[in-house]
Amino acid sequence: MEDPARAPPPPFAVHLVTGGSSSPDLSHLIQSLDAARIVAFDAEWKPRRRGASAHGDDATPAPPNPPQLPTVTVLQLACRSEEGGNEVFVVDLLAVPLADLWAPLRELFERPEVLKLGFRFKQDLVYLSATFTAALGDDSGFDRVEPFLDVTNVYYYFKGHDRQKRLPKETKSLATICEELLNVSLSKELQCSDWSCRPLTEGQIRYAASDAYYLLDIFDLFQQKVSTEEKKLPTKELASDEFCSPSVLECSSSGYAICSDGYSTSIIAKYSESILLTESGTKARSSRRKEKQKLPTDAKYKEKFDCSTEWQGPPPWDPSVGGDGYPKFLCDVMIEGLAKHLRCVGIDAATPSCRKPQPRELLNQIYKEGRILLTRDVKLLKYQDLASNQVIDTFQLKISEDRLMSRCTKCNGSFIQTPLTLDEAMEASKGFQVIPSCIFNRNLEFWKCTDCNQLYWEGTQYHNAVQKFMSVCNISE
Repeated sequence: MEDPARAPPPPFAVHLVTGGSSSPDLSHLIQSLDAARIVAFDAEWKPRRRGASAHGDDATPAPPNPPQLPTVTVLQLACRSEEGGNEVFVVDLLAVPLADLWAPLRELFERPEVLKLGFRFKQDLVYLSATFTAALGDDSGFDRVEPFLDVTNVYYYFKGHDRQKRLPKETKSLATICEELLNVSLSKELQCSDWSCRPLTEGQIRYAASDAYYLLDIFDLFQQKVSTEEKKLPTKELASDEFCSPSVLECSSSGYAICSDGYSTSIIAKYSESILLTESGTKARSSRRKEKQKLPTDAKYKEKFDCSTEWQGPPPWDPSVGGDGYPKFLCDVMIEGLAKHLRCVGIDAATPSCRKPQPRELLNQIYKEGRILLTRDVKLLKYQDLASNQVIDTFQLKISEDRLMSRCTKCNGSFIQTPLTLDEAMEASKGFQVIPSCIFNRNLEFWKCTDCNQLYWEGTQYHNAVQKFMSVCNISE
């Protein structure tokens, strides 16, 4: 897939804020926040690499430093005014003095007549609060956002989820939600880019702005659905206190008309919530304690079942036991990333059909399809046909250059035998996938998955991936 920086621009203007209190950029932002009745938020920070260590295997480890929370370097806000206009801001927190932004931001977070939107924003708020506290002092964090509406809840509302029941732990990504509800494809290729490097690229700015902007579009769909459903209710029910809490009524009567038709008011009263941070919730947590608690449990299962993680005997695809000779794996939800890497080198790597499969469902699938289950769940080690160590070395898999990038990383399907022309690819992508206009004048071949119809082309990332796997799999050019 091509570099997102060269993708078509989004359908909105972006204001990049980089100055202090005297700059027109920050003044424009503060004016928009004052006039807003709905504000959508998102934040970015430099991703951390897990498992990185400055010591060799034989070195004596130094005493661990207290864990530090990531520093938020970019804050995105999409503001909607009373008149219905939208403005999107990307705030460079490495360039804007935090002291100039703290008061307007805190006042906005706590202003009851403004609905705040976010996607799993509590984690962002923890990091954002820690960033301001580190720069300005102990009293400069943020401990609440209210009223707040999580787009995850909106998504499950559309899916008919019972509000009285807890939401599933494995929630959909924002990209998936936008694709399902808005038919908009959000590229997440810049999600793990280094957000501490400056200047920000145009691709990063558009990526960051999109994550906030499309929350407003999702809210529009939600409000339309709520409006339609509430209009079907008897007038007596609409007038009940269930839809308008005293605090919301007070805000509206004091001159803050949240929405002329009243449905935003009912949404705030019925569906919004508060994000409240306690003192313990704003501090970084070490994973060491969790690991210490987990070790005895793992050891207990290994001792109980007396099994080894080393694979023994021929795999089920071995011709000597009636197999077809083609390696096949099933990767559980804990290692879906490994499934994509295996597909990149042409290996059949399926994933469970549901997000929380039962052990028996996994076993039925591997027995039926002649697969080996790859997992990190030590509780499953009591079963046969499972493995938990190095896959390529353990099963002596033969990786050839002609098998690289021969499977769909999305669904594990195979590609068509003959490449598509640009015209054929454009026709196949209608209503399904967006092909960046920047590649129209390039002589590229397109490939389509025979199962899910996802389109691929040999862009920069394709060639980088091929080189990467040739190196990992020790394939000579």
